[in-house]
Amino acid sequence: MCGRYAASASPDDLVEEFEVDEERLHEITRSVLKSPQSPPAGTPDYNMAPTKQAPVVLTRAPREDREAPPQRQLRLLTWGLVPAWAKDPKVGLRMINARSETLLDKGAFVKAAVARRCLVPADGWYEWQVSPTALDAKGKPRKQPFFVHRADGDRLAFAGLYEFWRGRSLADDDPDAWLASFTIVTTAAEPGLDRIHDRQPVVLDRDRWADWLDPATTDPDEVRALLADAPTGRFEAWPVGRGVGSGRSNGPGLVEPVAESELEGVVDPETGEILGGEFR
Repeated sequence: MCGRYAASASPDDLVEEFEVDEERLHEITRSVLKSPQSPPAGTPDYNMAPTKQAPVVLTRAPREDREAPPQRQLRLLTWGLVPAWAKDPKVGLRMINARSETLLDKGAFVKAAVARRCLVPADGWYEWQVSPTALDAKGKPRKQPFFVHRADGDRLAFAGLYEFWRGRSLADDDPDAWLASFTIVTTAAEPGLDRIHDRQPVVLDRDRWADWLDPATTDPDEVRALLADAPTGRFEAWPVGRGVGSGRSNGPGLVEPVAESELEGVVDPETGEILGGEFR
């Protein structure tokens, strides 16, 4: 957790909602994918997965003038944090999430936590619930995907961290010389959502966006405070089709709820009731 999410907002909508000063989604940046990203990076993607490039909001000084005031930017970053000291960018596959409880104690995350924080816009995220009663065709507990989103319909902003990694064998002006990557901060799942999975992403409300993005917020205790005391009850979740499990699947149909008649041994997040019979 969190390993898949939906992000369908247009660049114009993100620029407006996140009060972006500089939209840089069209810049050529290094990708770790062997094949072209589908859908293309920066377009609506209802099945955002690790190693893909995703729109991320961060605050940095303009590249042309490092003495100028920091600007809020919208950029494409690769999901899976690659620390500057990493020997191989493949390490990012193990760093798609950062636990909020240990964020400031881990060497891979501590520098980014106090200096390079970002917001990851999303419609909602997917999580797989392990059935307590139903088995799949192989005799293993059946897994049911859920889509979780804000009950008020507002855009989500995951708390994230970002890093820049340098490919030492390439020239500075080579577009592949630098890899910009990010991770999503997670926390213990709140009541109800913990019936789906024991972890969830940290979702920051709008009144914390500016402080989270502020480069001047460097005190570890202040960073911890921004991650603490998040209100509960902001989300609703429903079961969705199994198509989201395939990286080739995409489109708005992935977030649509499935009929209760299609469920097998699924626990209702709100009531704890088991929906559907036992599948063998």
